[in-house]
Amino acid sequence: MAGNSYGTLYRITTFGESHGEALGGIIDGCPPGITLDFEAIEREMARRKPGQSAIVTQRKEPDAVQFLSGIFEGKTTGTPIGFIIPNTNQKSDDYSHIKDNYRPSHADYVYDKKYGTRDYRGGGRSSARETASRVVAGAVAKQMLSEIKINAYVSSVGPLFLEKPYQEIDFSKIESNPVRCPDDAMASQMEEYIREIRKQGDTVGGTVTCVIQNVPVGLGEPVFDKLHAELGKAMLSINAVKGFEFGSGFCGAKMKGSEHNDLYNADGTTKSNLSGGIQGGISNGMDIYFRVAFKPVATIMQKQETIDTEGNFVEMTGKGRHDPCVVPRAVPIVEAMAAIVLADFYLINKTYL
Repeated sequence: MAGNSYGTLYRITTFGESHGEALGGIIDGCPPGITLDFEAIEREMARRKPGQSAIVTQRKEPDAVQFLSGIFEGKTTGTPIGFIIPNTNQKSDDYSHIKDNYRPSHADYVYDKKYGTRDYRGGGRSSARETASRVVAGAVAKQMLSEIKINAYVSSVGPLFLEKPYQEIDFSKIESNPVRCPDDAMASQMEEYIREIRKQGDTVGGTVTCVIQNVPVGLGEPVFDKLHAELGKAMLSINAVKGFEFGSGFCGAKMKGSEHNDLYNADGTTKSNLSGGIQGGISNGMDIYFRVAFKPVATIMQKQETIDTEGNFVEMTGKGRHDPCVVPRAVPIVEAMAAIVLADFYLINKTYL
C-alpha cells in the first residue's frame, strides 16, 4: 500500500490500524531547537480522541503519545521524530458480523478488490483512527509556526448552519461545548439534533470552517503546488470529507468581477478578502479561510441491504461504537492538516532566502 506519507520538506508518514497494537508515525524535516510543549500536544490529542462526550463514539482510548526519537531534553534535534499511540480498547468482536459482508459506503469492497485482503476490524487502515497520528504531526507543526494562528470550528450540522461570519466569532468559545460550535444558541441546537439522530440509529454530516491568521506573504508555489491546492488535497485526504472551498468558494461563481475583486490598500493589504488570503496560489498576508464538508458516518444502527464476498444480497445492521456525527472530532484534524501544509511551505519558502 502506497500513499502513507504527506509533505515535501515537513513530511509525515503514518502507520497502524484501528484494531492493531498501535498507531504511529515519523515526522521528517522538523528543524532542530524547537522546545516542545508536550501538554499542548496532549490537549490536541484530547480534542480528537474518542469517548470525550455523549455525542461521539464511546470507545475509550487515552491516545497517549510515546515519542521514540528526534527529541532530546525537550527540544527537537532535527532528526526524524518517531512516535506511537497504543490502542488499548479494541473490541474486534463488534465487527465479526461483517467479516464476509461489505458495508455500504465503506472502503471494504474496494480494499478487497484492490489488495485481495482487508482488515474488517473497524476498517483497519481505512479507519479514521489513523488521523490520530496526523494530529501529533500537526501539534508539532503548530509549535514550529508559533506566530500563525489556526482555528477551526463546526459551522454546520445537517440543516443547522451558523450564519455568523468568522470575523464576528469568538474563537475562545470553540471548546466551550461538545459540538465545538462557538455560538451558544446554535451549539445547543446542534447537540440536540445529533442526540436525536443517534436515537434513530442514524448519522448526520456537517461542515468545519477553518481560519488561519498571521500568515506571511509568499507561502505556496505557482502552478501545481499552489497553497490552496495543497490545502484542498490535505483536507480531502481526511476520512469522510466530500468537499472543500476557500475564500468566496462556490458563492464566488455567482458574482461579477467588479464585485469579487479585492481592491488594495496602500500597504498591500486588501479592502475585502474574497480571495481567502491566497492569490496566484501564494499567500498574500490576509486571513486564509476555508470550509470542509463531511458526509454522514457510513455505519448506521439500522437494517440495510448489502452484498457479501460471494455477491449474494444480505441484510446487515451496524454494531459497535461509532460517531453519530464526525464533525466535532474532525475540528482538530482539520487544524492539524492545515498546520502540516503551512509548515511544509514555510520550510520550502526558506530555500529562497
